[in-house]
Amino acid sequence: MTTKEKIEELRRRRAEAMLGGGEQRIAAQHNKGKLTARERIDLLLDPGSFHELDMFVTHRSQDFGLAEQRYLGDGVVTGYGLVDGRLIYVFSQDFTVFGGSLSEAHAGKICKIMDLAMKNGAPVIGLNDSGGARIQEGVVSLGAYADIFLRNTLASGVIPQISAIMGPCAGGAVYSPAITDFIFMVEGTSHMFVTGPSVIKTVTHEDVTFEDLGGAGVHNSISGVAHFASPSEPECLLGIRHLLSYLPSNNVDDPPIVAIDDPADRQEMALDSLIPDSPNQPYAMHDVLNAIVDRGSFYEVQAEYARNIIVGFARLAGRSVGIVAQQPSVLAGVLDINASDKAARFVRFCDCFNIPIITFEDVPGFLPGVSQELGGIIRHGAKLLFAYCEATVPKITVITRKAYGGAYDVMSSKHVRGDLNYAWPTAEIAVMGVDGAVNIIFKDEIAQAQDPEAKRLELVADYQSKFANPYIAAERGYIDEVIIPHETRPRLIAALEMLQNKRDANPPKKHGNIPL
Repeated sequence: MTTKEKIEELRRRRAEAMLGGGEQRIAAQHNKGKLTARERIDLLLDPGSFHELDMFVTHRSQDFGLAEQRYLGDGVVTGYGLVDGRLIYVFSQDFTVFGGSLSEAHAGKICKIMDLAMKNGAPVIGLNDSGGARIQEGVVSLGAYADIFLRNTLASGVIPQISAIMGPCAGGAVYSPAITDFIFMVEGTSHMFVTGPSVIKTVTHEDVTFEDLGGAGVHNSISGVAHFASPSEPECLLGIRHLLSYLPSNNVDDPPIVAIDDPADRQEMALDSLIPDSPNQPYAMHDVLNAIVDRGSFYEVQAEYARNIIVGFARLAGRSVGIVAQQPSVLAGVLDINASDKAARFVRFCDCFNIPIITFEDVPGFLPGVSQELGGIIRHGAKLLFAYCEATVPKITVITRKAYGGAYDVMSSKHVRGDLNYAWPTAEIAVMGVDGAVNIIFKDEIAQAQDPEAKRLELVADYQSKFANPYIAAERGYIDEVIIPHETRPRLIAALEMLQNKRDANPPKKHGNIPL
């Protein structure tokens, strides 16, 4: 064979690999409203930056007719490229080849790029669209899944790992995305579950649809498994690019700093009148956040899950920060089981990747109730406490209104190594709300009064003036400064500048034992 013929043979093989399962199956993929594995990569990465690896890999199975069915690439496209000029590793499962099912060879390709990502300190993006383990390979395919799970675990906290569910993701396949840092789902076409509707029908006699069991809506609002939902695949892939813009490439790099045209000394006077005079009247914490961070920079995570707490990324003077904030307009911003889990995981992610944590606090305490207690609110609340205590990144807290009880301690207080703790004049830092405190402390005095209700109101007013404010905490140094709300943005930016070289460490140990 001549050199020219050899080159033509290579071109033929490349063309064959590019077709995956063939034109007919590609058309079927498009008819479902789904992109192909390669089309997804093209949208995710900077144009022309993708370098494919293992294009010619095929499975090595002989049983159940597989010897006669070999497709170049074996159902997954792997390689590396750029997102906004930064190195990214990616694998994209190809549903047109064996339904994207995972074989030993398929998993080997994924493991190879994960190993390269760890060596080179770059994020891994997984675009999942798979029917699960390739049944014909039996335990070999199950072992191959475990090879991936191990790498997910070892990479956790070292490089960012992001999963997009672009189709079915069932059985053992769900555990790789679950170990990764963030999960994106597409409304209507992506599903995640350990056991599907037919198995559930057989075992428990429950009737449930794919969408109600494992759709994007369910996992973004009820289970908390996913972090983002997008109406289409292109929007999902753009969302991943946007998320990456806030993250460093690995755990030893600093987050990227971007140029902004929002003045660092901008002051929003509207903040001064945002907190209602009544402590029981809600307000929208999003209004607070959007007025303080760089304009348009807040990117919320798990927006529909545990809505009584807000988490997400933003920028202050171009620097990436993680935001944790109570939402007074949902359950009064109380901490419950789901909110504690949501915030704890986010705090730990930020701490892994050197992203400063800004906490906006308006918390009346932990949610009371039998269901919360029996569900383990003690254990779940302790996760958030553990996460804040463990974090060594810069931690800045702004108390906008309520900071009651143990929830005051938990929310990045000075006592758990908060670096700078600010309070607005509207802050109320106390063991509990004024009414509850008065009813306990002055129970006998109120009962013996000639007019109990008048006496109670008098005591409430007195207690409020003495204790429902930030000044006692400020006198003890628990609050570093009481600030006027409109000063918040420049104060936070100055604080981040001051803390940019912060060094803190935890005692030497293998790892802590977070109360999971």
